[in-house]
Amino acid sequence: MAEPDRGPLHGVRVLELLGIGPEPFAGMLLADLGADVLALRRPGQVPGGGGLERGRPVVTVNLKDPAELETVRALVAQTDVLLEGYRPGVAERLGLGPDDCLAINPRLVYGRMTGWGQTGPLAMTAGHDINYIAVTGALHAAARQGQPPTPPANLLGDFGGGGMYLVTAVLAALVQRGRTGTGTVLDIAITDGTTYLASMLYGMRRDGGWRDEAGTNLLDTGAPYYDVYPCADGRYVAVGALEPQFFAALATLLGLAPEVCEDRDDPARWPALRTAIATALRTRTRDEWAALAEGTDACLSPVLDLGEAQRHGQALARATFVDGMPRLPLGHRPRAASAADVARAWNLSPDVAAAVARWSSTSD
Repeated sequence: MAEPDRGPLHGVRVLELLGIGPEPFAGMLLADLGADVLALRRPGQVPGGGGLERGRPVVTVNLKDPAELETVRALVAQTDVLLEGYRPGVAERLGLGPDDCLAINPRLVYGRMTGWGQTGPLAMTAGHDINYIAVTGALHAAARQGQPPTPPANLLGDFGGGGMYLVTAVLAALVQRGRTGTGTVLDIAITDGTTYLASMLYGMRRDGGWRDEAGTNLLDTGAPYYDVYPCADGRYVAVGALEPQFFAALATLLGLAPEVCEDRDDPARWPALRTAIATALRTRTRDEWAALAEGTDACLSPVLDLGEAQRHGQALARATFVDGMPRLPLGHRPRAASAADVARAWNLSPDVAAAVARWSSTSD
């Protein structure tokens, strides 16, 4: 049984060739799960923002220096998982591509994280979350009728379709390695992962339950009982009363007239129902409605900003945040003090451990 304060991946060794966005997120998640992670940043590479490099030591290593590259190759020999977030071909030019690393360590799980993937006409093209989710159809679904799509920050592509998809693939590959004894190469693309996240929408469309016209469907603000509304103070509540019994609770909470609630699944009646819901919600403030809805099945929630979310009773009860940052629900692993600590955990040879310790002493 894993030590309870170290996480289920205690003893799994992960080497990161730091990229941006989804790859550091994956490294953070693996570290929070208990893996012994060492992240390598190239000279001049700007540190990642948003706290994604927390939870493990990050050292600056010149991979073009033969001596330092040789030390990294020695680390590869002892590594269970390598995460690589470079553009296609960069790792190969550095001598740390999949073929190079698997020749050193045939048991290695080599996880590659890019936006478009290693192949295809856009593989070598620059892009960001908004570009990746645009071509998957997911961004198109984030729009009201007649209005442009609104990107949900960079949560959907970078972290949902990217970082989480990479971690899932890594964990599956570790299980497979346990059966076969051999490693594998994972070509993880944000476009692939985001498309997979949209599986239900594609299935609904195939079965005639989803229209390509944005804002006309059950889950894209087309239905008036699945939408966001302003309140008397200009702040918002989210309404998600999809099932009949929950809609009945919402109608009671808002005091809706019975006749406006009839045939609520008929899109022809949605405009009148939307007006009735919007009018009712304008009579109180956001927090007044939240207080009235609390403990009911009306499926009405306040739309909180990031500061408010940290103070919400549900988050406080579950200790969702630690020092202002979200905590992994499976437990919290203390931050490694230095790369030297990871070197000791990996049982490296004295010369390799000394080199890693030097990186630690000269890095942020």
